[in-house]
Amino acid sequence: MNIPSRAEFIALMAMISATVAFSIDAMLPALPEIATELTPDAPERATLIITSFVLGMGIGTLFAGPLSDALGRRPVIFAGFVLYCIGAVLAVRAETLELVLAARVIQGIGVAGPRIVALAVIRDLFSGREMARLMSFVLLVFSLVPAIAPALGAVIIWGVGWRGIFGSFVVFSLLIGGWYAARMPETHAIEARRPVRVSLLWAALKEMLSIPMVRLSMLTQALCFGMLFAVLSTTQQMFDQVFDKGASFPAWFGLIALVAASASIVNARFVMRLGMRRLVMTVLGAQVLISSGLLLSFNTISSEIHLFPIFFFWITSLFFLAGMTLGNLNALAMEPVGHIAGLAASLMGSVSTIGAVLVAVPIGLAFTGSPIPVAIGTLSCSAVAFLLTLRMRQLERVIVKV
Repeated sequence: MNIPSRAEFIALMAMISATVAFSIDAMLPALPEIATELTPDAPERATLIITSFVLGMGIGTLFAGPLSDALGRRPVIFAGFVLYCIGAVLAVRAETLELVLAARVIQGIGVAGPRIVALAVIRDLFSGREMARLMSFVLLVFSLVPAIAPALGAVIIWGVGWRGIFGSFVVFSLLIGGWYAARMPETHAIEARRPVRVSLLWAALKEMLSIPMVRLSMLTQALCFGMLFAVLSTTQQMFDQVFDKGASFPAWFGLIALVAASASIVNARFVMRLGMRRLVMTVLGAQVLISSGLLLSFNTISSEIHLFPIFFFWITSLFFLAGMTLGNLNALAMEPVGHIAGLAASLMGSVSTIGAVLVAVPIGLAFTGSPIPVAIGTLSCSAVAFLLTLRMRQLERVIVKV
């Protein structure tokens, strides 16, 4: 089996990566109906549909990387898609919110396989600037999915109800998995495989946590992820309940996704000039001011016509922040642990994602019809993350002096 052409390879890797975005963003229009049907007395619990999936993804990420190194890329990606489909089928048949949440955790664990394997396959076949160039094309295609996923979810809900979205997940994963099976050979040679050893994972985790810069970067990354997931899980409700724009939400979210996609371009332009840590600190400082401005506006302005542009700017800035911080923080954390890069990447992804869930869940559950609790949460997270980057700056100065 030959490797597909460059264009087909980029499209395939982008679609595999987009499974995560599709699994999250397509569910957003369904949250009101899920709340009405499964948790009418506590509608805010519907936000757990998003964070439970993210929790599963964080758990699965811990194991997907080491398993793909030990067994090869193809077994792990296929097993991941199978588990993902099992979770989707269970969600379709679930009669309580708790069972849907359990199914979403299973889906999240399953999707970690394709998510990690896509990155590993790119690393198997390319390196250096060529790998960076290829990743930029993959991310460009990937960024289009969040722009259209809510609209697609809304169409499915209109046609067959919210459970039909889980059916679309099965169809999507079968198509992508079949495409991979037909066109992509195994890229991880048998002689390069390494057995899974829990002792190695534990040793790598202890080493990472012993390095101050790695600890700070992981904590900051968890806070930034947490802000993103908290807003993501409540954004549909805020558009609907606060501004009565539930019907047009897919269009607004598509615009947010397109604007946020430009963050990678802005980051590439300024990161060489400012450096990763300084750029992250600048963006987080700006978010402190923006979230403070939103809180001030909602306490002084009563007109929804004037509040909505401020709200839209705030929520777009949070998605933009993710594009300006997460990649840089990951790179900062990886710099001191390049000798255990594979294990470090899995551990870092898992720890930061699970940490983000711990941050996002209470913020999401605090939403009761006003964006103020969510804004307080993002202000708190961005302020703490900003202080952590100040500590990083102190560490950098000590390293330079030494």
